[in-house]
Amino acid sequence: MLFSRKTVGLEIYQEGARMVLLEKRKDKLHLEGSGAAIFPADTLKVSLKEANVLHSAQFVQAIREMHLRLLTKNEQVAVSLPDSIGRVMLVDLETRFKNKEEGASIIRWKLKKNFPFDINEAHLDYQILLEKESGEITALVSLISRQVLHQYEELLLEAGLQPKQIDFTTFNLYNLFAKRLELAENSAVLVGYGESVSVLIFSGGALSFYRAKEIPGGMKEANRVFREINSSLLVYNDKYPLNTITEVFYICPPRDIETFSSVVSEAMGKEPVLLDVTRMIEGADLVEKETLHSLAAALGAAARGY
Repeated sequence: MLFSRKTVGLEIYQEGARMVLLEKRKDKLHLEGSGAAIFPADTLKVSLKEANVLHSAQFVQAIREMHLRLLTKNEQVAVSLPDSIGRVMLVDLETRFKNKEEGASIIRWKLKKNFPFDINEAHLDYQILLEKESGEITALVSLISRQVLHQYEELLLEAGLQPKQIDFTTFNLYNLFAKRLELAENSAVLVGYGESVSVLIFSGGALSFYRAKEIPGGMKEANRVFREINSSLLVYNDKYPLNTITEVFYICPPRDIETFSSVVSEAMGKEPVLLDVTRMIEGADLVEKETLHSLAAALGAAARGY
């Protein structure tokens, strides 16, 4: 079809993986196909420092078969990895730097005492979010062990795929709804996905706070989820006492909407707006609503190709 282009998105998590084939038709995203695989027990163990995949052959077979079922020749894939295998933070720097490499060196030096692994052995990427007239900079920094990252890259290549873009799940979920969220300058986005709860707060359209926390049991532990959100809000208000959050959004599976929205409303003091995957994707009727939400991170990864 004229003006159409297909991309592949892949989410990897401890128990399995999900893959989607997405097509952009003019300005609409259309789900062309999807698949899911559950790994045999102990195939993968999420870890910050150690290689995650314990049984490479099982992992490669599951990924390869899932891709074959999509019936696409596109071997390039955008990948979503669990937030807990890396670290993401906002870092304030006192001065500008000449180039990307110098910036990375300054950030490594500043953070070297704050990590359970050698920061010089980590893959580091960053994005400048804010530059003040005084020369101070705020950067969004992501770190992941090179050993962890390289294993995923090598095994995906072995499965016949070419990892093009790799990011953490929270940011791929955000990416799926980015056009909607960019309209709100002072907002909070709360994410309940699997057993992870993430809090993102934006001021003047720029990310000013981020936290992701693993909570075993997820929304079954609603009180812990509330405490995590409330704690994040207290930290934010302490750092930015004059900032005001005018809109609150949330992402969660359909089965958790009632509980999560209540928790978010109580913690934030505002009625939150649901970010619904079905409104972002055409062809959503191909899968059940709960299944479609489970594909959200893979969809957000695939959407990075547009």
